Amino acid sequence: MHLPEDASLPARNTPADPGHLLFETALGTCGVAWGTGGIVAVQLPERDAAATRARVLRGLPLCQGTGDPPPYVCSAITGIQALLAGEPRDLREVPLDMSRISPFHQQVYAIARAIPPGRTRTYGELAQQLGGLGLARAVGQALGMNPFAPVVPCHRVLAAGDRPGGFSAEGGAATKLRMLQIEGACPGGTLPLF
Repeated sequence: MHLPEDASLPARNTPADPGHLLFETALGTCGVAWGTGGIVAVQLPERDAAATRARVLRGLPLCQGTGDPPPYVCSAITGIQALLAGEPRDLREVPLDMSRISPFHQQVYAIARAIPPGRTRTYGELAQQLGGLGLARAVGQALGMNPFAPVVPCHRVLAAGDRPGGFSAEGGAATKLRMLQIEGACPGGTLPLF
């Protein structure tokens, strides 16, 4: 199911069955999958819609359906579309089901979600917050496995010296830099990143 940028879906008052859908953004076709406990995956655009669908559904056999999404999914889609169009949205209100996520990754994602649009932090800064600079590689690995981008804004986490570092979405670091540019990212709060 494709959701146009300006589409509004019916609100449902009953719990939704797990499902998924694709939707259009300024970056291309994104995907979202949900279960009974919240959103279980968000996918940035892949090379085409079929690849986006395949990646958002990876490891989620119960989310194959394309029924009506619950209201919180519709709200999340609207927020993601706005963020990728340049509106400063932090998306912290989006309910994520992290029951399949390790406790350490949950901590990393919580810290990343607190980074406001247009701002960046480094892997080392997140590691320090979690207990020590020695965790920087583990932070990078956690963000590389992030199943919720851009709701968990791993694109706002940079390598030392404001270098982009890795990015697992299609296009790699170039996509990360484009997303930061859309947000008007200013590392250190002074000069534009690009």
